[in-house]
Amino acid sequence: MDLTGVPCHSLGTPRGTVHGVPAMSSMTDVGLYGRGRIERLLDAVADPARREPAVIGLLAAYVVSWTFYAVLAKGSQDIHPDMSEQFALGQSLAWGYSKHPPLAVWIVRAWFAVLPTADWAFYLLAAASIGVTLWIAWHLAGRYLHGDRRIVGLALLTFVPFFNFHALKFNANTVLMPFWAATTLAFIRSYETRAALPSALAGLAAAAAMYGKYWSIVLLLGLGVAAVAHPGRAAYFRSSAPWITVAVGALALAPHLVWLAAHDFSPFSYALLLHGAASRASTLQSVLGYLAGGVAYVALPVGALLLALRPSAAALRDMAWPTSPERRLAAAAFWAVLLLPAVLAPLARVQLVSLWSMSAWTLLPVMLLSSPMLAVSRAVALRIVALAIAFPLLMIAIAPAIALYVHRMHPPPGAAQSSVLAGEVERVWRETSDAPLRLFSSIDELTDGVVFYLRAHPSAVHVLDSKASPALEERIAREGIVLLCPADAHQPGAAWCGQAAGSLAGRHAAGRRVEVEAVRRYLGVKGEPTRYLIISIPPAQGRP
Repeated sequence: MDLTGVPCHSLGTPRGTVHGVPAMSSMTDVGLYGRGRIERLLDAVADPARREPAVIGLLAAYVVSWTFYAVLAKGSQDIHPDMSEQFALGQSLAWGYSKHPPLAVWIVRAWFAVLPTADWAFYLLAAASIGVTLWIAWHLAGRYLHGDRRIVGLALLTFVPFFNFHALKFNANTVLMPFWAATTLAFIRSYETRAALPSALAGLAAAAAMYGKYWSIVLLLGLGVAAVAHPGRAAYFRSSAPWITVAVGALALAPHLVWLAAHDFSPFSYALLLHGAASRASTLQSVLGYLAGGVAYVALPVGALLLALRPSAAALRDMAWPTSPERRLAAAAFWAVLLLPAVLAPLARVQLVSLWSMSAWTLLPVMLLSSPMLAVSRAVALRIVALAIAFPLLMIAIAPAIALYVHRMHPPPGAAQSSVLAGEVERVWRETSDAPLRLFSSIDELTDGVVFYLRAHPSAVHVLDSKASPALEERIAREGIVLLCPADAHQPGAAWCGQAAGSLAGRHAAGRRVEVEAVRRYLGVKGEPTRYLIISIPPAQGRP
């Protein structure tokens, strides 16, 4: 059995053997050998009996490959602050959080309840999320693409950076991808069949997308526009299908809506603070950036396919806006979800970011390959699939060089030194108290980053950049805390953080005050050293 999971059969009589191994005497032999393996793969995914195991095997290999790449390419740094934030928030489960709704936090909490708290496990979660997204995209494409076109469409998605490089940072954007894909698939099935099950699944998936990020309202509005624009809208809206979707989605989302009302809609305030109340000029500029960025992200696979197929003008028009009702629904959903933000942003004066389009591309293979005016030859399919297989292997080969380059660029302390500082924090706490470490605070991303690498995973609290509540002050007195601040005067936040930490320490039991130097090494190369102040406050009854 080969690495694709597809059974290997004889390729014919080799030119020679050495101890039973085919003697590849030229590059032609290697090319023919690889071509034969990919031919068998294409045959497997075209065979209904072998299709699903073959694709699942391919996607599993894809997930493992990009996880391995992430471990190597990011080996000189710690996990991204977005990821450590999800982990830190997950220590206290809720129906919502101050920045985003809770889905990403819930998933991270469930994941690390099973797997060890390690970088590789987090990258595996991110890669697995994309593997699920591609599997849904495969089934979505299966409603419109057949034969080699279906696997070519899947291969094309793997060249879009959203399905590998960007996806390795598991955050509120990445978590949307499988749920947007699932919502789109269920919606199309519901629209076409009017059946209760896909309609209910569409509502559940849509609610899950909203639990991921409020940006998902774009998906819901876009699918609504597609439903209204389609010629079959009268039959759809006269059926029970859309109302089942709405009812199930609303019911699933109700607990979060209650939480929002009880917390003064705080995530909306955060979103408006970051991206709202922009001037008309800056909003229009962000719209242009959103559209240009989206085109740039998919330019490689789209350009390569158009160059290989050389479609006629009529075929291009049919690709962009199909004539058949079935394909028209998919096209309307694709364009509405992708372009609606560009229409709404100037009205709402919201600044767009091109990365926000990352969940909107699962219908791209359908748009590119479903036109009957296109001729996709086996030779073209072989080349595209071969490149898709080679791409992650190439990236794995150069991953250590990428990590070394990042290391030499001196990433910020949260990315470079969180894991290094965790050991120092634990040492100082052990010298302070026999009690378990339950509270930790620092500045910016260090608060969450260090917590991820501490073996006890204490609660990450913000008592240095904001005033502690009376309840938190009481908890600090009862359980103790470790505070971490930059000690070098040139470091951002060093002055105010040290002052805040000293003030807090003065209100509680005396502990230890230690300065340490943190420096990360990668492949023998020393990073930039930074000095930190660690202040431990033991429990009121603890050993000083």
